[in-house]
Amino acid sequence: MEQMTLFDERPQTAPLASRLRPETLLEFAGQEHLLGEGKMLRQLIERDQISSMIFWGPPGVGKTTLASIIAGRTKADFINFSAVTSGIKEIKEVMNQAENSRRMGIRTVLFVDEIHRFNKAQQDAFLPYVEKGSITLIGATTENPSFEVNAALLSRCRVFVLKALEEEDLVKVLMHALKSPKGLGPQNVRITKQQVTAIAAFANGDARTALNTLEMAVTNGEISAEGILVTDEGLTQCISRKSLLYDKNGEEHYNLISALHKSMRNSDPDAAIYWMLRMLEGGENPLYIARRLIRFASEDVGMADSHALQVAVAAYQACHFLGMPECDVHLTHAVTYLSMAPKSNALYAACEMCKQDVKNLRAEPVPLKLRNAPTKLMKELNYGRGYEYAHDTEEKLTHMQCMPESLSGREYYRPTVQGEEREIAGRLDKIKAWRNYGGRKGEEFIPEDL
Repeated sequence: MEQMTLFDERPQTAPLASRLRPETLLEFAGQEHLLGEGKMLRQLIERDQISSMIFWGPPGVGKTTLASIIAGRTKADFINFSAVTSGIKEIKEVMNQAENSRRMGIRTVLFVDEIHRFNKAQQDAFLPYVEKGSITLIGATTENPSFEVNAALLSRCRVFVLKALEEEDLVKVLMHALKSPKGLGPQNVRITKQQVTAIAAFANGDARTALNTLEMAVTNGEISAEGILVTDEGLTQCISRKSLLYDKNGEEHYNLISALHKSMRNSDPDAAIYWMLRMLEGGENPLYIARRLIRFASEDVGMADSHALQVAVAAYQACHFLGMPECDVHLTHAVTYLSMAPKSNALYAACEMCKQDVKNLRAEPVPLKLRNAPTKLMKELNYGRGYEYAHDTEEKLTHMQCMPESLSGREYYRPTVQGEEREIAGRLDKIKAWRNYGGRKGEEFIPEDL
């Protein structure tokens, strides 16, 4: 933990992103929805009326910078606290210090970077001091606070969502860095607008990545008497691979798999391929994606195209045999097939409906006629008596009721008219009609009808 002041030195040896960290709201780029004229967060900062809050957003969008700006404007004691290096002992020391300051009429603003890294016990240690007003808590996190911050603490904080910076915002940041005396201004860097735009696009909304990439490109530029020339070849080496925001255990993991699933459900192969490849490029295990496709094949396609399940299982096997990078085309094959297949959730609905009955209703005994009778005693107890063997009939059907008596007439599978399920629905209707009427009324039954 450390006391933050306006007098932190930023020598030229510090990283470019650190040297150019904005010190006022006027210098801050992006987040107009929070910091534009008249917006709530801007007013709170300008009036020094900060309440407990959490800044939630991806890396490099200004969470720590906003804390630094607040530190420069507030009349309260401002303490910077890292969730990475601090534990319960350090928390108690800060809380005692804040409590003493409160008795003297001095407010304490506590900034906790990466608050999601604190466990429940550590977060609970803050709660009584936030409730008493001993501290005003400002947390910063890249993870969804709904999952990572205790509900009691979260309910006492206002959450501000910071967005990834727009490309035009990053271009402004980079141009400022090239001209600023604290940045690259003294080095007379020669770089084209197209190169600056390429860096902004590569940064993917992250100002820190943009500045670090610019600094790397300048470091590897050609030095001459006129200054430093950034070449296309040198820049290409700096932006050869984009680091996509993706945490296989975090919220973005579930966001992307949700986007893939819903794009396939909406029969949009282009979007589905995009989200699937985003996951692969982010380092996702292709077998995980393949498993989700297998689930989708039955949940969202089902009997409308039973080949979908075969395609999905084959894609899983291909991923297992080949691995990355070769299996990406097999996943693309499966994702496209599933996107274009007719859709039916009848199997999913049947499964869920039946699960509720199994869970909530009495566990009915198996009817005697459906039980095997491998022993003499079982036969004496009427096991298997009344069983009708469907293959002995011309229609390959019987009137035997297989459902427990208490569930007689219950229907779980209700086929749609999508794809092959239209034919299945017609066949099921004929079977039910024969069982309910045909056999009993003596009407002629034609097996081919089924």
